[in-house]
Amino acid sequence: MAKRRKLRAMTEGERAELEGLSQSRTAEYRLVERAKAMLAIDGGESGHQVAQRLQREPDTIYAWMDRFEAQGVAGLRDLARPGRPAEYDEQQRGECIATARTAPQVLGLPFGHWSLDRLVAYIQEHLGIAISRAQLARVLEVEGLRWYQEQTYFSERPDPQYAQKRGR
Repeated sequence: MAKRRKLRAMTEGERAELEGLSQSRTAEYRLVERAKAMLAIDGGESGHQVAQRLQREPDTIYAWMDRFEAQGVAGLRDLARPGRPAEYDEQQRGECIATARTAPQVLGLPFGHWSLDRLVAYIQEHLGIAISRAQLARVLEVEGLRWYQEQTYFSERPDPQYAQKRGR
């Protein structure tokens, strides 16, 4: 049978911070869960018991213990993880945003507003930036820009006299 692992002695400050986190309604759930786990282990539960109660793997609980012992409460927080590198640099994103904020008539285009498809076509042809529709939508969304979404209707006109009223 494996030897039961003990957690190092906590300081009063660490205990108070963990108790505050364990009862928090605004902290991230995973941080609240980790705080509860450390308090339970400090209270005498084994890592396996805590893992079973929280429906986690024992290795996960022991990894949290290792991080807590090495770094204190800060070790329970997730570290920033590197993501996929940006495909477009700041200058290219800036050009896309500047184009989206410019009226199409100023650029000599025959339409009055940008749709996302029109904007993608213009950026690819005139700026030489190979950007997809979805990626451009993300770039614009981060900047807080919205684009015009065209709507087409395939039904009869609601006014039966429309053709007469319209004229030639």
